[in-house]
Amino acid sequence: MTTVRKTIAVSGEQDAWIKGRIASGDYLNDSEYFRDLIRRDQERNVEAPAQFHALKAAIREGMESANSKFTVPQIMKRVERKLKADGKL
Repeated sequence: MTTVRKTIAVSGEQDAWIKGRIASGDYLNDSEYFRDLIRRDQERNVEAPAQFHALKAAIREGMESANSKFTVPQIMKRVERKLKADGKL
């Protein structure tokens, strides 16, 4: 993998934050911190489209379904239980 050098500008407040993260031992240096932020952004943006389409499909399904006999709090409890059971909450 080729390494490309980048020059960026951050505010004094941001620099202090980064230095604090390094001082706490979370990162070894500035580059490691920025690479971690980029990796997380990549993960979020690769997964986001699939999550968006799943949410859109769930909304469509709900809009097309018949009226429910359950109250909103009852529905929320069922959703919460399902998410916990699926390990998503």
